[in-house]
Amino acid sequence: MSQELLGKVEQSSLKPEVPHFEIGDIVDVHTKIREGEKERIQVFTGTVIARSGSGTREMFTVRRIVAGEGVERKFPIHSPRVADIVVVRSSVVRRAKLYYLRDRVGKAVRLKERRRT
Repeated sequence: MSQELLGKVEQSSLKPEVPHFEIGDIVDVHTKIREGEKERIQVFTGTVIARSGSGTREMFTVRRIVAGEGVERKFPIHSPRVADIVVVRSSVVRRAKLYYLRDRVGKAVRLKERRRT
């Protein structure tokens, strides 16, 4: 009974449409940044290395290289701060988590592109 009630409460805060993306995809995450009174959208581009959780607690981790340093950010999928998720490129991967990319540098970070038909 309590699980059903929690599910109904959670349902109201889920986004109606979530774009389909997978581990290994390169995505643009459009996040709303608030600076004083103004609000703008900032784009974070990188490789999805992990997804976790379910329902309103579903998160995904995006990794990119900035000035030779690896930067990772975790985003909640259903957050109102995440304006949009755009898939730039899909890659072929054989793992659920790509944490091994943390140890790679340069061309070794590249993943094989998935051909779309």
